Amino acid sequence: MIRATIVTIFLALYTLVLGLPLILCSFLTGSVDLLYRVSLAAVLFIMRAVGVRVRVEGLENIPPAVCLFVANHSSNADPPAVVGAIPRRISILAKDSLFRIPFVSWAFRLARFVPVNRTNREAAVASVDRATEYLEQGVSFLVYPEGTRSADGRLLPFKKGSFVMAIKAGVPVVPISVVGAHHILRKNEFAIHPGEILVKFSPAIDASAYKLAQRDALAAHVHAAVAAGLPPDQQPKA
Repeated sequence: MIRATIVTIFLALYTLVLGLPLILCSFLTGSVDLLYRVSLAAVLFIMRAVGVRVRVEGLENIPPAVCLFVANHSSNADPPAVVGAIPRRISILAKDSLFRIPFVSWAFRLARFVPVNRTNREAAVASVDRATEYLEQGVSFLVYPEGTRSADGRLLPFKKGSFVMAIKAGVPVVPISVVGAHHILRKNEFAIHPGEILVKFSPAIDASAYKLAQRDALAAHVHAAVAAGLPPDQQPKA
């Protein structure tokens, strides 16, 4: 609980002292590069300060060109670990509630983050189409195709929208296996536990080799690749 309180205070101070001025700067200049770098550095710093270590494997598997990063999602601790491990600026498909936060929503939209409403199919399809356009324009994306956090850390089935994006844009898909994040910050808990998060990049999968009618096959291929990098306690339920 003490660690969570430290994180909350740090993020509040960061938002007041640096966050709001940087968001305003991004709004005026039309660029979020500085905000992205400073915010990511701040989050990674506070993670280390409260005893959370991030280990990265498989960076050599990331293609130099635009790609779609696909990761499992078991904790609110894994997004900063994954984003910090990816050696380039990326955009994210994120739940639409985050886009209702004043100022933050401006920065998200400038960064080409795309809101997703999981309860409205038409809106979700429109979000996939917009993200596909950004991919085609050269913006790499991070997606969590499970659609929610896993309650016990085990890999859940994948939704297909992300793979429609990859096939339409013809970009490689990089599977990411995130190990141990669910032990750091458990779902529906506030306490942060010290420990290590492993972010493991597997070899890229060529989505251009698939047709839209084969999106289920691509999803299954990527799901198997993510699962292969996970320990027994995070494997999908039989």
